[in-house]
Amino acid sequence: MLPFTVVVSYSPEPFFTKMLSSLADSGLVEDMVIVSGERVGPGIPRGRLLVAGPLSSRETLMAILQDIRTDYLLFLTQGRHVSVEQEALKRIVAVAETTRAGLIYTDFYDVTGGEKTPHPLNDYQPGSVRDDFDFGAVMVFSVSALQRALAMYGPIPPVRHAGLYDLRLKVSIDHPVYHLGEPLYAVIETDGTVGEGLFAYVDPRHADSQKEMETVFTDYLKKIGACLPPGRPRAVECTAQPFPVEASVIIPVRNRKKTIADAVRSALSQETDFPFNIIVVDNHSTDGTTAILSRLSGEYPVLRHIIPERADLAIGGCWNEAIHSQACGRYAVQLDSDDLYSSPHTLQEIADMLRRGNHAMVIGSYTIVNFDLKEIPPGLIDHREWTDENGHNNALRVNGLGAPRAFDTQVIRGIGFLNVGYGEDYAAALRICREYRIGRIYESLYLCRRWSDNTDASLSIEGTNRNNAFKDTIRTDEIAARKAINAGA
Repeated sequence: MLPFTVVVSYSPEPFFTKMLSSLADSGLVEDMVIVSGERVGPGIPRGRLLVAGPLSSRETLMAILQDIRTDYLLFLTQGRHVSVEQEALKRIVAVAETTRAGLIYTDFYDVTGGEKTPHPLNDYQPGSVRDDFDFGAVMVFSVSALQRALAMYGPIPPVRHAGLYDLRLKVSIDHPVYHLGEPLYAVIETDGTVGEGLFAYVDPRHADSQKEMETVFTDYLKKIGACLPPGRPRAVECTAQPFPVEASVIIPVRNRKKTIADAVRSALSQETDFPFNIIVVDNHSTDGTTAILSRLSGEYPVLRHIIPERADLAIGGCWNEAIHSQACGRYAVQLDSDDLYSSPHTLQEIADMLRRGNHAMVIGSYTIVNFDLKEIPPGLIDHREWTDENGHNNALRVNGLGAPRAFDTQVIRGIGFLNVGYGEDYAAALRICREYRIGRIYESLYLCRRWSDNTDASLSIEGTNRNNAFKDTIRTDEIAARKAINAGA
């Protein structure tokens, strides 16, 4: 028997039949299952039509698994034109046999307008648990690993969107997930194949899907011993420690002469029933930002302009300078150097929430705007996937928790920030919610500019991979810490 069964969702696009014919002619594909929500016309080469729900539904996947006869299931997951040569399939089989992997994925080529560009992917870590981890367009499962995982950890739950995610997580518990760092297929771009983008997981249209993903992920955490109970996060104990002011707005900055004055004036405009100050950590700017801040600090005594002695600080290191400053207030509240608060009441609302709930951290919601502060899609980002009961677990699944972020200073001083320029906020939030309660505000408090000078603007594939791999490392460490807690270590 040939090694592969191919599973793919039906597409009416012209490339679809050609793609299936190429796979059928490879000499390595025994069967092809074409999943469709309705019956389609003839012309499917050497394949069988499965009229069912979405490919990732329990109904569909269980129907496929019940009839499987081959050693490997090859999923084409993205509805894109994929070209896989015979030698590539042979290579995948050889590696699968050597590694005994439960799941294999490989690098590939992007083909756009006839131009072929390598598309590397990240290695899989214990913390690579996002439901949208990038496996590329081809995922190859060992059927024996799937069968063992389902026998050990239970069947796919009754889901429509999270079935493949459930299979992947269950397989990963006892079997390697192997990244084959060779480009073994090509993804040929056609009209309409552009991805959904950075904020798809907070799109309210995806709420049902995301709730399924959370349920599947929480069950996985329970199975590996990393799930923390709902009642674990606790309130912050009141302290008699004196602070110079009730709150400090923290603005790390380097070379933002176009926006820093706007950010400072937004902070200065806050109307509160308590004293506050503004701490700007100027990370050795060279473009005139320092002069702007020197002038503003001369005009406004509440503005503290700090230039660190160290020259090796990233954003996290600048935050450490601010929170350990003698000028820092009881609460430390984020404002990025190219963003603004959405109203004069933002700081008051955040402080009220911190005090009312004795929270260690409060996270608001923000609106995406252009440089001229005009709202642009997707607009409001409110992270309503958070719940008080399970947010501290689900935080490990998503790629960010929102803004603006505010901290109880005594807590964040004890935890600190990683001295990095990406993910330092996420790492701190995961560490906090392991132990303390986080409060949420779902109304927009903050305007987040998307413009050419954003640190994550126009990232290369390599840059995106580097950022995602770093957050996976953060999750890996956090999952290990939570396992240790549950084990009584």
